[in-house]
Amino acid sequence: MHIKELTIAEFDLFAKNHILASYHQSSNYALFMGENNYEYDLIGYVDELGVIKAAALILIKKLSLSLKYGYSPKGFLIDYFDYNLLKSFTEDLKKYYAKKLVFIKINPEIAIGEINKYSKIINYNHNITIRDYLKELGYTKLKDNMYFEALIPRFNGIINLKEYDFNDLAKNTKNKIRKAQSKGLVFEKVDKDKLDVFFNFIKKKKNINNYYYKNYYNIFEKDEACDLFLVKIDYEQYLLNSKEAYDKELVRNNNISELLMVNATPTNINKKMASDKALLSYKNDIEIATYTLKEHKSVYIAGAFTIKYQNRVHIVISGIDKDYKKYNANYFLHYSLIQYYKDNYKYLDLNGLTGDFSKNNPYKGLNDFKLGFNPNIYEFIGEFDLILNNKQYNNLNKKGILAKEFNHKQKRN
Repeated sequence: MHIKELTIAEFDLFAKNHILASYHQSSNYALFMGENNYEYDLIGYVDELGVIKAAALILIKKLSLSLKYGYSPKGFLIDYFDYNLLKSFTEDLKKYYAKKLVFIKINPEIAIGEINKYSKIINYNHNITIRDYLKELGYTKLKDNMYFEALIPRFNGIINLKEYDFNDLAKNTKNKIRKAQSKGLVFEKVDKDKLDVFFNFIKKKKNINNYYYKNYYNIFEKDEACDLFLVKIDYEQYLLNSKEAYDKELVRNNNISELLMVNATPTNINKKMASDKALLSYKNDIEIATYTLKEHKSVYIAGAFTIKYQNRVHIVISGIDKDYKKYNANYFLHYSLIQYYKDNYKYLDLNGLTGDFSKNNPYKGLNDFKLGFNPNIYEFIGEFDLILNNKQYNNLNKKGILAKEFNHKQKRN
């Protein structure tokens, strides 16, 4: 068998039918990364009959004037349990790139364990043997990231849309979704002319300019493989909802007042106090909606960018306007994404959480938010480097060049 360059058509045909199919291993992703200072190869591993047995998108980037590395995002597309195939592919890969690259980084999308939603104990599966295979074949296992230090999260929450039930969501999540709906929030699928609006909600998360997401959108949009969504407050609806809620609570408040006249128990007194508080809140909502309507009917406060590939939807990134945090737009946004996709896709990928489920986790709020939607939680195999030139690799490591290139702690959606 030997390595050969594949055409876009050859690569995509093989990739989309592979068990490890991912939009990261697609020609669209290659074209997108080509707009971001990467070269790329679409390679196949073919037998004597020309049958493709494995394939990979290899992104190539300069680390210096003379040194480059390769990166196969969520790759390779190969049967990792076929040890002999993996061995021969690895050996030929080393020969093929020996004079071109210092190393090749991979982070296969192989789930080695599922985390119990309640105990948070990890139940490992037979895929963990692949980790041993890779080590035996010379792949260097990198440190397991607990948070978001690596290129792709090691832990992920994935919602099975076909089994989704609103009643299974966390109580706090359901309450916040209902509150958001009462505030007149509206979910909209929008076109790329709203990308600038969306960018305002995510620009502080990554050191990336708006053209990055414009390129992202333009490349995947050609195959109708991406969507852009915004959430806005409709102040007319907000006002109607608030008035209706106020009127209902006022009736309830009057009934409790009458009850207190004949039965002033602590329970009834507490009910009256809670009702008074609710009335004040609804009155405040009416004032806000009325005042804001004088200037504009609506305002955008959140958004999300998604990629659709095969039967799975990936939330690439989402964000909110923190000035409107009390409107629970992020809960409403994710709930609306589930509703939007559940009839046509099987999975919704929440794009990572952390492996730290303790109270001291600096990302506890993010974890709690995503766990509130009751996803299945998986641990993936992690990152490996296939080193092609030990001397140059060690030198890059000592100088801190690799750490600078790859260790990026960042805010997450």
